[in-house]
Amino acid sequence: MAVPITEAYTLGFIGAGKMAEAIARGVDKSGILPASRMRTAHRTLARRQAFSSFGVHVYESNIKVVEESEVIILSVKPQVVKEVLSELKPFLSKEKLLVSIAAGIRLNDLQEWTGHGRLIRVMTNTPSLVGMAASVICLGELATTEDEKFVSNLFGAVGKAWTAKEKLLDAVTGLSGSGPAYVYLAIEAMADGGVAAGLPRDLALCLASQTVLGAAAMTIESGKHPGQLKDEVTSPAGTTIAGIHVLEKNGFRGTIMGAVMAASKRSEELSKHVS
Repeated sequence: MAVPITEAYTLGFIGAGKMAEAIARGVDKSGILPASRMRTAHRTLARRQAFSSFGVHVYESNIKVVEESEVIILSVKPQVVKEVLSELKPFLSKEKLLVSIAAGIRLNDLQEWTGHGRLIRVMTNTPSLVGMAASVICLGELATTEDEKFVSNLFGAVGKAWTAKEKLLDAVTGLSGSGPAYVYLAIEAMADGGVAAGLPRDLALCLASQTVLGAAAMTIESGKHPGQLKDEVTSPAGTTIAGIHVLEKNGFRGTIMGAVMAASKRSEELSKHVS
């Protein structure tokens, strides 16, 4: 039976990259858990200093991190997950919760490589670096409702989190995992359009970025369908409908849909390859 997570738990990071740092900083800032109760290990001085600078204990080995942590976040690159877990397997007792954010590594693979069932898999994205991540959680067979609540709170510290079945994670990857890149392209294109229309580059980029941010906030906070919000800003024979006409003529919506579907398919292919 899984041991409940207490307020005095310790959190370890296997892999001390930018995503792990963003999560650690977000959790510390939120007050959910102080950095003094977090652990990691890394060979590179710069990464060690990045974590130690805000109070995380930095050890010499991943084994030490696992030994000293009740909850372990696996945040290494997918291609080395099997090798890393093979080394850590003897130290992953049943009382420990293993949370993987390694893209494309399925729960069955994690369980096979560790002999461990108390697992949770999370697909998050890079806006965690600014506390605006979209994360989706799926539970391993021995993960408890309390484990789910704990991990939801953890990733809620760097954005918003939802729970879904693992079969949906490839689609999640195609939408929110890869999605920031689509939005960056849109922001860049909008800014370029502003420059073409005569705006200074810095002003165009600021306006494009803030416009995307504001539109996203309107969609979330108003609860209205984006189509309704679009209609509300589109006046008869006005400027907006002229722009939308060009987007529709060039297949804007179909192109975005195709990008999400292509990324989802690629995620599925990569998952099978890793397995």
